[in-house]
Amino acid sequence: MILVNGFAQSTVSVTDRAMQYGDGCFSTILVEQGKPRLWSLHLQRLKKNVVAFNVAEPDWQQLTEQVHQLAARYPGKGGVKVLISRGAGGRGYSPTGCASTQVIVSDFAWPPHYEQWQQQGIPLGVCQQRLGLSPMLAGFKHLNRLEQVLLKQEIEHNNWLDAVALDVEGNVIEASASNIFWRKGNTLYTPELDMSGVHGVMRAHIIELIVGTGYCLEFVKNPLDVLLCADEVFITNALMALVPVTEINGIRFTARSALNALNKRLYTC
Repeated sequence: MILVNGFAQSTVSVTDRAMQYGDGCFSTILVEQGKPRLWSLHLQRLKKNVVAFNVAEPDWQQLTEQVHQLAARYPGKGGVKVLISRGAGGRGYSPTGCASTQVIVSDFAWPPHYEQWQQQGIPLGVCQQRLGLSPMLAGFKHLNRLEQVLLKQEIEHNNWLDAVALDVEGNVIEASASNIFWRKGNTLYTPELDMSGVHGVMRAHIIELIVGTGYCLEFVKNPLDVLLCADEVFITNALMALVPVTEINGIRFTARSALNALNKRLYTC
């Protein structure tokens, strides 16, 4: 089902700025047993994005009701996507006069291969294409995802399941659609995302969960060589939760102590 501003329909205006300029933000939510997981964190991120982009705020209570309405359609696992656009506007980049924020909520089936990934882990390639530095947009889940489209093309061309993405300075940032963590000894590391990358909702949840596990957490700007020296690596996003990484560039990773500790606490705070 697709809800556009609360009404079931599947079309939007060709003048909508989401299509014209990627002017908006989105979030993708895991559904389990009819409930949207981590909805409070998704809502918090959507609100932050809307404020940062100076988009007129939608009715958040109505949005919450719509998300729960679509989530209730899935007694098992499913997904709900929320897309917020600045709305339709005139030609040109200026957003002046665009105050009719458009909210699109849709549902979809949960990708079944994620279960296998969670259990068995996946190897990662390393993309040759590099993410640009964009301090105005870094961290936000905005609609301009062309870098990720190009990364996915490279991944598919190489027959990888996913790959590590570096920035133009050679620092590890993320995978194509997920955040990355690694462990060395009793310290967990994840990239500092002040110039590139996305602040994922599952990343935020994991950061909460690390407190009390006995592990320390550091936000870093590290090259690939540092990642390859890790004892353990895993990737995260809201749909697939935590997925162990088994290999990068021929270097194998078998330990899962941090991942197992975090999985035991998943969704508990």
